[in-house]
Amino acid sequence: MTFKPLNENDTVNTRTLLHEAIPLTGAIVSGTYGTDNIKNYSHGMFQSVYDYPYLSSSANHIFDITVGTHPDSQIVSSDTQFTKKRNIYNQMAQILMGYDATGSIQKFDEDGDLLLGGAKMEECFIVPFSRLLTKDEIKKETFQLQLGVKTAFATPFDSLITISDVSASTEYRTNSPAGDYGILYATASSALLAASSTHTASINGVKYWHAGLLFYQAGIAVLTGSVFRGQLTSPDVNMNSSNEKVEVLLTGSTIDANADALRHRIYNLQFNNTTELNSTVYFCRVNHNEFNYSSNPTYVSGSRINVKTQATDEPVAYITTIGLYNDNNELLATAKLSEPLKKAASNEFTLRLRLDY
Repeated sequence: MTFKPLNENDTVNTRTLLHEAIPLTGAIVSGTYGTDNIKNYSHGMFQSVYDYPYLSSSANHIFDITVGTHPDSQIVSSDTQFTKKRNIYNQMAQILMGYDATGSIQKFDEDGDLLLGGAKMEECFIVPFSRLLTKDEIKKETFQLQLGVKTAFATPFDSLITISDVSASTEYRTNSPAGDYGILYATASSALLAASSTHTASINGVKYWHAGLLFYQAGIAVLTGSVFRGQLTSPDVNMNSSNEKVEVLLTGSTIDANADALRHRIYNLQFNNTTELNSTVYFCRVNHNEFNYSSNPTYVSGSRINVKTQATDEPVAYITTIGLYNDNNELLATAKLSEPLKKAASNEFTLRLRLDY
């Protein structure tokens, strides 16, 4: 066996981002196919959505839905699951937004500009996506959520708004302890959005409405409760069969009931995930005067090289395997060639090995 040391010029580290489209049909989420794929828990703090009846071994967890409200909320005082809703808000804000200079948990900020203050989101629908779907992160500027905002509860999809992370590939925020996040904006093809709302932004000359935040590495979407109120959509929508508005639902109903109401209005959801593939590439350089002989015992018979028919023939070896060893001569990885590579003094090669992790 023949060895050759690798130096720093023989290795290079690369990073490759692989993307996969994730379309989540609204019919699975909104309950059109029934609720066997919706799992509620005795603790009542969140609801889980699966792509198949969750008792089936082939079911895959898609995402969870929960609700968080801040104590400063103007529409919520004392309500059903008061403590749980506030604990959820504080927990998620602590993880995703961090603390301010006074040590207080920062609220979700609708435009991500924490230094200048601005409007805060104090009543939120929070959707953590399964790591099975998001992989390492959600790809920026690929998120799109269509919500039915028709006032009538029975026909929610007669009017649709589209929520997306417009221009996030260049305008994302980095001031979160959980990584990058983008602003979610709402738009619609008809006059469904509140004309007098101040919670708007102009991007490339187009008017959008602030609808939430999307945390890419964490794989969590935070939607403002105002997405169903006159502050954003006009008019207010009926969130359940009792024709309750969102502020009544947030105050007087359980987290599970709020999750049901949100699911009922999800028409379509899609994004691209990202898998980060790190690689080290090794360039194994075989010069003309190297590796022309083999240490295999069968290479020599009776002091004669078996691959030579005449004494004047040049020595020949066949490269079949490359091994990577550490400083202690311990084998770490092997690479097999698709076919033996003939090596003689008249040729030389550079074999490229890639180790992915």
